[in-house]
Amino acid sequence: MAEPRIFTGADDLKAAVGEQLGYTDWLEVDQKRIDTFAEATGDHQWIHVDPDKAASGPFGTTIAHGYLTLSLLPLFGPQLIAVEGVKMGVNYGTNKVRFPAPVPVGSRLRATAAITDVTDVPGGVQVSVAFTVEREGGDKPVCVAESVSRYYL
Repeated sequence: MAEPRIFTGADDLKAAVGEQLGYTDWLEVDQKRIDTFAEATGDHQWIHVDPDKAASGPFGTTIAHGYLTLSLLPLFGPQLIAVEGVKMGVNYGTNKVRFPAPVPVGSRLRATAAITDVTDVPGGVQVSVAFTVEREGGDKPVCVAESVSRYYL
């Protein structure tokens, strides 16, 4: 099980800007996860949910939605970073997001990340973390995104 890097406050976070935070555990993206995401979002495009049609499509199989891959950041993040002594942490947003490669059904994914910025805000700090999600055996990342969180101290 991946162990997060533990930070104890704003100064600790600021000192880590630019450092790579390790890797998460691998996660398999199966058709059930893809179908559940399609149901939750209403995105039932055949490339995601129709294995028969997708078999003759450009990827030879179904692929995960890009936003499904992005939605895994809240699962991967706590495996990489933990901030202790805070009253609350909230998602503040996401900066530049790209999906450089597809995620074929059955792929195993993991993430790595680096803190890119820590800024004081009223009552706490805003932390930007650059995530890279990779597919086992892939030659390009499947998602790169900068996630912005606020931790209230």
